[in-house]
Amino acid sequence: MQMLLLVVMRLFDFYQILIIVWCILSWLPTPRDGVLADIVGAIDTLVSPYINLFRRFLPPFGGIDFSPILAVVVLQLIERFFIGMLH
Repeated sequence: MQMLLLVVMRLFDFYQILIIVWCILSWLPTPRDGVLADIVGAIDTLVSPYINLFRRFLPPFGGIDFSPILAVVVLQLIERFFIGMLH
């Protein structure tokens, strides 16, 4: 059971890191071709559907998109719920 708990915690942590990396990459210009473009595309494919859920409720305010922050907070709450259920 401890191993399952550790795996669940690491998966949630990994996804939170992906969201942060996605945010940082959104500030940088990305090339159209190459390995970096493929990496950015893969991260965008994994993160965008989750972030878009929160963009419906929290539109950009003053040109700043706060939906990734809300997404990470909700992800942490879900993680705590699952850890409580598994623990």
